[in-house]
Amino acid sequence: MNTERHITLFELNRLVREAIEDALPMEYWVEAELSECRESRGHCYMELIQKDEQTATPIAKASAKCWANKWLTIRPYFERTTGQQLHAGMKVLLQVYPQFHEAYGFSWIVTDIDPTYTLGDMARKRQEIIQKLKAEGVFDLQKELQLPVFCQRIAVISSQTAAGYGDFCNQLADNPYGFKFETQLFPAIMQGEGVEQSIISALEQIYDMPFDCVVIIRGGGATSDMSGFDTLALAENVANFPIPIITGIGHERDESILDMISHTRVKTPTAAAALLIDHLKGVLKTIEGAQSMITHYVLQKLSIANSQLSIISEAIPRLFSIVKTRQEAKIDALYTRLPMLIERRFTSERHRLQLMDEKLKALDPTLLLARGYSITMHNGRAVKDASQLPPGAEIETRLAKGTIHSVIKSV
Repeated sequence: MNTERHITLFELNRLVREAIEDALPMEYWVEAELSECRESRGHCYMELIQKDEQTATPIAKASAKCWANKWLTIRPYFERTTGQQLHAGMKVLLQVYPQFHEAYGFSWIVTDIDPTYTLGDMARKRQEIIQKLKAEGVFDLQKELQLPVFCQRIAVISSQTAAGYGDFCNQLADNPYGFKFETQLFPAIMQGEGVEQSIISALEQIYDMPFDCVVIIRGGGATSDMSGFDTLALAENVANFPIPIITGIGHERDESILDMISHTRVKTPTAAAALLIDHLKGVLKTIEGAQSMITHYVLQKLSIANSQLSIISEAIPRLFSIVKTRQEAKIDALYTRLPMLIERRFTSERHRLQLMDEKLKALDPTLLLARGYSITMHNGRAVKDASQLPPGAEIETRLAKGTIHSVIKSV
């Protein structure tokens, strides 16, 4: 083997570096999806991937780096514009140039990131989720719910250490009307990749518990990395939840899908507390209004009744006098007619007695006896049927003059 033709690995890699620098001397804008993104010592390390649009199978992979001197400028601008941090699954448009190092190999060096490209992709994904929710008929389900009249039992989904959670509870407790609220915290991750599953898990715990509403709050700290609130699974869970959900996740720029799908969206945790306080304030105002109406109605009725009673009281002496005069006139008339009425009654009764006397005389049995008739008696009763008298029975026969006693031998 001819040793003069041998080269070292370093020399070979240098040739590769020189070839790449000669062949690709420019910077390029490249579309890619992040499969990994991490920071270390101020630098950003990315793993780029491209997938087949039909099968989602990876067809290209590469590593990329953004050195600290660029990253410290690119990162805040990107997050301020998009409202999100770079994370796995995000599509980006990077300005890169190739770099091959003899010791560390090949990498794309990132010099710029176009946030408008990512915004466009995010908007497309958001629109796809919104269209799917509308197609399922669940997009407006939360809006159809009503906060209970006395909305005081509040389930709170938030990070336990978040300043916004403390502000929310303090504002409810120190409200100027003395309203009493019962709150229970269901801790959840409110930033990063665990947001979706963490909030869904909290909702599952709340589902069968007796709360009036759910408040999802995220306050204090940066407003970047809101991607966890823009997922289909979380939106479907919130949309189908049976009680109203209020969101106050502190995102000023745009509404998240979670905001769109919820019952009510406010900007901050303190605004969520103010909403609940104002709701009870409205209920109190309605109650006080009803109380005022009832009081006014009762007083009005009492006033009318008192007026009527006064009128009646004033009319009683006059009415009594009229009634008294009429009754006295009736008594006088009756007194005048009384002798005539008594005489008429006596005459009527005498006539009736005469008629009865004549009827009694006509029924007197002695008159019959005087004509020759007789009456046969048995045991003090008149005999009407001879067959009812047994042999040996004693009977008496009354005549006009005298009585005959007999004994029955046969009938």
